[in-house]
Amino acid sequence: MSEQSDYRAFDRPELLQFVFFPRKDFSSPLPGSYDYRIPVDSGVSISCRFYVHGYKSPSILYFHGNGEVVSDYDFVAQLYRGRSINIFVADYRGYGASDGSPTFSSMVADSHPIFQGFLKVLEEDAYSDRVFLMGRSLGSVSAIELAAAYPDKVAGLIIESGFASTVRLMTRLGFPQDLLGIKDFGFPNRSKIEKVALPTLLIHGEYDSLIPLTEAQDLYEHSPAGNKRLVVIPQADHNDIMIRDMDLYFGAIQEFVFG
Repeated sequence: MSEQSDYRAFDRPELLQFVFFPRKDFSSPLPGSYDYRIPVDSGVSISCRFYVHGYKSPSILYFHGNGEVVSDYDFVAQLYRGRSINIFVADYRGYGASDGSPTFSSMVADSHPIFQGFLKVLEEDAYSDRVFLMGRSLGSVSAIELAAAYPDKVAGLIIESGFASTVRLMTRLGFPQDLLGIKDFGFPNRSKIEKVALPTLLIHGEYDSLIPLTEAQDLYEHSPAGNKRLVVIPQADHNDIMIRDMDLYFGAIQEFVFG
């Protein structure tokens, strides 16, 4: 079964309810942040928000976790700005102010025009071309997809609370493995990260109850990057990872981006 067919296999209605929890939001950007709508398909645009520190600062294209929307990062972005980093947060179909409804295959396909739109914003407004990809949880799929596809345009890859195997994740969430129809336990992140030699930073909670630390360890072991690091946040679960040890979390990102 091809990778494209595998993506479509996850688009069955009975699976999508396990994968996506879209939430609408039409809030306005705060001062110092700017909203963009990036076309990804006929009649479909994705809402993104760019939180700017400065034109010479490095920029992160960030794919958020499930159930989140870009405005959830209005506060978090200030912590990136405090580390002299721009962050460009992208939604998915059906999330935030985006059009359409989310599927696994559209999420992966949409990441490519989102990346091109992000680079266009940087170029047109004369921002630094030093860019990084970052994905949290579900967003790890988009980030790793792009890192494998555009290694010459990216300075590094950051994965927070990511998973190696969608099959393991789905079965952990309660969907019977025999109904998935997919036998590749490396699909898609572990298989993709094996092609990514970019500098790679993995951040994971020690006691993540949704995506266990073993998933990050699996990604780390299969990464061919010569420059790679796994940072474990002590005592952290899936959704409190940033606040458990903010100095460790953001310090690792700052060191990675500026190192």
